[in-house]
Amino acid sequence: MGKLTDAIKHLIIINVIVFIAPQLLQLDFTNMLALHFPKNEHFGFWQYLTHMFMHGSFAHIAFNMYGLWAFGTPLEQMWGRNKFLFFYFSAGLGAGIIYTLVNYYQFNGIYELFINAGLTDSEVLSILKSGSTNDVRVVNAITQDQFNKITSLFNTPAVGASGAIYGVLVAFGLFFKDAKLALIFFPVPIAAKYFIPVMILGDLFFGMTKYSVGNVAHFAHIGGALIGFLIALYWKKNQFKTN
Repeated sequence: MGKLTDAIKHLIIINVIVFIAPQLLQLDFTNMLALHFPKNEHFGFWQYLTHMFMHGSFAHIAFNMYGLWAFGTPLEQMWGRNKFLFFYFSAGLGAGIIYTLVNYYQFNGIYELFINAGLTDSEVLSILKSGSTNDVRVVNAITQDQFNKITSLFNTPAVGASGAIYGVLVAFGLFFKDAKLALIFFPVPIAAKYFIPVMILGDLFFGMTKYSVGNVAHFAHIGGALIGFLIALYWKKNQFKTN
């Protein structure tokens, strides 16, 4: 690790600028740059790229940039700048796409209940946009938990480089499997080949249950990890070393 490599240095600089500039200028670019649900009026295809440079808090960006530096540095040193950037953005874009597909599946399951209750598409979208309703058709058709779920899917945008970072983390584990890793809340060093699968399984568990704390895009993490794994595994098996 140590010295910042070129790609990681510039990625960190861009992320920091995008985080700080709106605060200094008192502007909110969330509607434009964060990744929205496709049926939301603020959705744009460019958001699959731009959401990777948006972060919700100082802790969010600090953890992501630390992960980028700690696990990405040896990969860029091994692969070179261009290859690392291709990998990073592929993992990030894949994370956003898989996250959207999972959300769409969850959304449609509840959305059909609205339609079956006699509401039109425009009525459903209007209700979801407002986030509340007293329409008796809705009250009789779905539970409060289902309503909260679908309004959250519709209205909550995704931000952060976490999907790309998970791809980087998995690639690190493939190429440096015996490296010892530890977290603040579990400071005992564990080999990457054990540590990383446990983290991903944790995301899968929290993503499929109600035990998740806060608005964490677990399936974006899993998506980035999956794409990162496939690319890194292919490169490792085929010894693709072109920068």
